[in-house]
Amino acid sequence: MDLKGLRKKVDRIDEKILNLLNERAELTLKIGEIKSKKNRQIYAADREKKVYENITKKNKGPLNDEGLKSIYREIMSASIALEKSIKVAYLGPPASFTHLASIKKFGSSIEYLSCDNITDVFYDVQKQRADYGVVPIENSTEGAVTYTLDMFIQSNLKICSEILLQISHNLIANCPKNKIKKIYSNPQVFGQCRQWLKKNLPQSVLIEVSSTTRAAQLAQRVKDAAAIASEMAAKTYNLRILTKSIEDNPNNVTRFLVIGKEETPPTGEDKTSIIFSTKDRPGALYEMLMPFKKYNINLTKIESRPSKTEAWKYYFFLDLEGHRRSEKVKRALSELEKNCLFFKILGSYPKGE
Repeated sequence: MDLKGLRKKVDRIDEKILNLLNERAELTLKIGEIKSKKNRQIYAADREKKVYENITKKNKGPLNDEGLKSIYREIMSASIALEKSIKVAYLGPPASFTHLASIKKFGSSIEYLSCDNITDVFYDVQKQRADYGVVPIENSTEGAVTYTLDMFIQSNLKICSEILLQISHNLIANCPKNKIKKIYSNPQVFGQCRQWLKKNLPQSVLIEVSSTTRAAQLAQRVKDAAAIASEMAAKTYNLRILTKSIEDNPNNVTRFLVIGKEETPPTGEDKTSIIFSTKDRPGALYEMLMPFKKYNINLTKIESRPSKTEAWKYYFFLDLEGHRRSEKVKRALSELEKNCLFFKILGSYPKGE
């Protein structure tokens, strides 16, 4: 078959796909009506995970799984927008890594609300100016985002999903590399590129700003200045990429959390996050962790933060495998809570991929 004939065949397949997409959209509208009557949330992290599992399990190629998931992400994004116009708050401005993580999770058909800081993301969801929020929680190189941890102590919002985003940092500017005198970026980003900067631009002044996007905005306006930011930021603010992938660790991943007001049902592949505090005495933390050993529950993260209200008093943030509704997790958390001065379950949610 020649090129013209192959393209006609593609056109016929496109027509079938279009009809099936609209048929799927009609079913989505009916699902939305049922959810509305039952006062259930539109975005369902458990259903999202199931859709991805189904399509990747049945995928026979030549499309790879990631490409297929990208297509379905946009299909589900358009479907959510049909059911209800939802708004997602994120740590901005546009083209920040949190914005990229939000798009990876919710697609491009959702309305996004840029926030100046992590506090505003929490408040916008609490005050119902946004349905969900996306915040960074930890980086594989630099560790925890402590401000997000602190916000969970006072907030009643739930973690309903997590996003793992491979982070690639780029040196972007409108001047030659040898003319750069100032480099703008987020403090965490400087930490992730420390060795590269020391070797390649040791004379440049590093200036910390609130986000990589803010850095790109400044690099666009300030003479002999550069930024460390994403490719999307370079395109958005008309800057040239001078050097790609300058992060010291090629396996540089940031974990983001989706926060909302509803709990996510079990999927079979879940995590649970909690906060607790203990009495200040020898062996207290060891005793607190014993229920997890007793019920053979794997802990994936533990982080401490000072209470800020009392000297030498700490909160502990802990991630464990399993959903809070599972019997063994229920028992372990119940035994832990009995010995806590403070105890809160932040949420159970599907494991990120």
